[in-house]
Amino acid sequence: MIRMKWVAGAALLACTGALVACGADKAPTAGAGTPTPSGAGAGTPTPPAGKPSPTTATDPLLSGKREISMLRVQGSGDALELSGRLEEGGDTGGRVLFVPVPIGDDRYVIKAFGTKDDHPANDDPSCWAVNALDIEPELTIDAAVCDVDDPIQRFTILAQAGGTYAIRSENRFLQHLAGNGLILKELGNAPLGTTFRFVDKGPHDREPLN
Repeated sequence: MIRMKWVAGAALLACTGALVACGADKAPTAGAGTPTPSGAGAGTPTPPAGKPSPTTATDPLLSGKREISMLRVQGSGDALELSGRLEEGGDTGGRVLFVPVPIGDDRYVIKAFGTKDDHPANDDPSCWAVNALDIEPELTIDAAVCDVDDPIQRFTILAQAGGTYAIRSENRFLQHLAGNGLILKELGNAPLGTTFRFVDKGPHDREPLN
């Protein structure tokens, strides 16, 4: 009787060892291992409602290869013009064609040109620049000699619903204020009240003066 119990126990031990050995060669089943973090693989989070979302790198109007006019969506439909100060519908013979030149991270140097009329000066660009002499909290945009390394000439352009855009310098958005025109202003808790529509005016093929 003792011999039979010993043989049965030995056989059970051998069988158990064989199962362990066999299991060591098998890959873990699906779902085993470290749990996947919540939300992983769900893609890029959607920005909160009311917040500007980044533009895509495939937007031809922001490629630096197209000339555009800009119109304030909430305005009278007059195009923006850079003649000393950036304004809308000034009709002062200023520059009304713009080329946002990408410099990375949704930031642009915005070049301004006159109409194409074979006048050499119209092909030599000015650039948008924050007027450093203005007093906070409301700043204006003036024309300046283009300098991609100058931080006051770097603007962020953000896509909005309906094919429109918001324009920002650091934490200030380009907004229209009655009596003051176009200014750069921090929104705080206020909603974005001014957006712009860009109209394609053809390829950017100017030959600036040397």
